[in-house]
Parts: sequence; structure tokens; C-alpha cells
Amino acid sequence: MTSFDVAELAGVSRSAVSLVLNGRAEGLISAENQEAVRRAAAELGYRPNRVARSLRDRSTHTIGVVTDTIVSGAFGGAMITGAGVRAARDDYLLFVMGTEGRAEREDEVIGALQARQVDALVYAAEGLHSWTPPQAFRDEPNILLDAFDPTGTSLCVVSDEEIGGYRATRMLLDADHRRIAYLHGTISVTATGRRMVGHDRAMAEAGLRAEKVECGWEIDRGLEDGTRVLDRPDRAVGGQPVRPTAVLCGNDRVAAGVLLAAARLGLRVPQDVSVVGYDDDPNVAPQLGLSTVCLPHRAMGERAMDLLLERLAGRTHEPGEVRVDSPAVERASVAPPAR
Repeated sequence: MTSFDVAELAGVSRSAVSLVLNGRAEGLISAENQEAVRRAAAELGYRPNRVARSLRDRSTHTIGVVTDTIVSGAFGGAMITGAGVRAARDDYLLFVMGTEGRAEREDEVIGALQARQVDALVYAAEGLHSWTPPQAFRDEPNILLDAFDPTGTSLCVVSDEEIGGYRATRMLLDADHRRIAYLHGTISVTATGRRMVGHDRAMAEAGLRAEKVECGWEIDRGLEDGTRVLDRPDRAVGGQPVRPTAVLCGNDRVAAGVLLAAARLGLRVPQDVSVVGYDDDPNVAPQLGLSTVCLPHRAMGERAMDLLLERLAGRTHEPGEVRVDSPAVERASVAPPAR
């Protein structure tokens, strides 16, 4: 089927078909004729010739995505999904290539995408970290996703880790917890420091300080450190440390380890101890009924693509970070402390 067939069935000219199907009909083609064209195209199963369109408007309607480990890992894929769905609404297609976390492959991957005449580039990271774009990346319209440019010259979309840390802590404070242990992630990770800022702000507002333990990110460390902080009396005895009534965790995997520790010690969650994670990992948090904070991966991907498509349409944006809200997700692992 061709645009001529669509025009004949709709009773309009071929130029009208082109304007409607390329999104340029507003103010030029009546609403009635626009609808007639869309109905005819749907009935005939007509698809525009992308090659011809690319030659005409000098755009391939493709966007190259460079990832570190997202395409080979189990975390962060929702960012690519969100970006891809948003791009498709404007008739763009993503080409996604991974470097497998090897910095020496970045130039190779960027070059391969440029050779395919992509209209723009995205760098997407599996976890928030610093990334200095090479010149070849800067030569194209671009955006960073879950990464930030230390030179401050790129536009970046990241989650709001500070508000996430604040909300995770507030969940426990609002449930009237005052003895809180914070099993946080490794200090070398950027997100840890940002979450800590939010956590400290919430605790300062309550006039409190949490017990802090650098735990890391895995279940075994959650089990080990969770056992250490929970294997204590619930009241002061001979100057011994008292068991916290709540444990805040660096991520949901650590929280899973803390839940195991509580079970082994005969403690009930949330009756004896409340637990909060971070990430809203779909493979962990819902199954465990875990209260947590959502890493808004899909919303981040959609927002990054919004900004990139605006740039391709001629709109300019100041460089810097665009922070996407990190909402609290309340489930069954938090309750007021036992009296």
C-alpha cells in the first residue's frame, strides 16, 4: 500500500496524507480530513516509507543508547523501556549497545552508533555515577541518564536520591520509631552520600541520630550486620547496646538479609522490628511486603527522552541535573514500635 492508496480511500490529496501522517497537518488540514486519513491508513495497513522520509528530512529517526551494564544486567532495564516507549510516540527508534562496563569500549560503541547516522546519543548507567563524555559523544545532541557529568557541561537525568533518603527515614519516624539503625551502602558510591544527606536532615528535624553501619549492597551483609544490631536486649541492661526498633537499609537486598536475621533471632516484622529498604526492586520488595523507596527508572527514561526530543526540535536546555522524584512505597514491614 502507498500514500496514493490512502489518499484515494480518504478522498484527499497525497500531500494531505503526508502532512497528516508526519504530524504537520494542524491548521492546514481540516479535522474531518485528518480523521479520514488516519482511518484509511489504519484500514489499509499503510506504513510510511522510513528510508524515503529519512532522505527527505535528513533524519534517521533513530537514537543511539550507550549503556555500561544495563543490557547484560538485571537492574535498570526500566530506564530503557521508558525511553523507548516515549521515543516511539514521536516515531523514533532506539539502538541500544552495551560496553559491558569496559571504559575502553565506549569510543567503539559511540563510533558504531554514529556510523548508523543516529540523530542523538544517550549514555545510560546501571547505577548513579560520574561520567565524562568523550568529544565524539558531545558532537551529537545528547543526554546522560542515571549519570552526571563532573564538568557540568551536559544535561543529565538522575533520581532524587536526597529526597529518597529523607522519605525512607520519615517512614520510620512517622511510625514513632526513635531507635533506628541505618545499614547504608558503601561510602564510595555517589548515591550513598546523597541518601545520607536526606537521612541526616530527617533525623535532625526529629532531634535524633541513628546508629550507622556501612553494610554494602548484598543479602549476606544484610544478614551479618542485621544479626549484629538485632541480637541485643530490647531494654538497657548493664550498659549494653539496646536493640533498635527499626532498621533502614541501603537497598532491598540488604533488607532481605535483615529480614532473615530477624527470623533467625525469633523477632517478628513489623511487630518487634520494622524494616525499610531502597530501590523497590521488583524481584525482592513486593514478594517480601517490604516498605521501600522507588528508584523511578521508567520515569527517568521517559524524562530523558522528553528532553532529548525537545532538543532535536530546536529547544535548548541549561546543562546540569534534572532530578526525578523518588517516592516512598509503603507495605507491611513498618509498624509503630511495641510499647
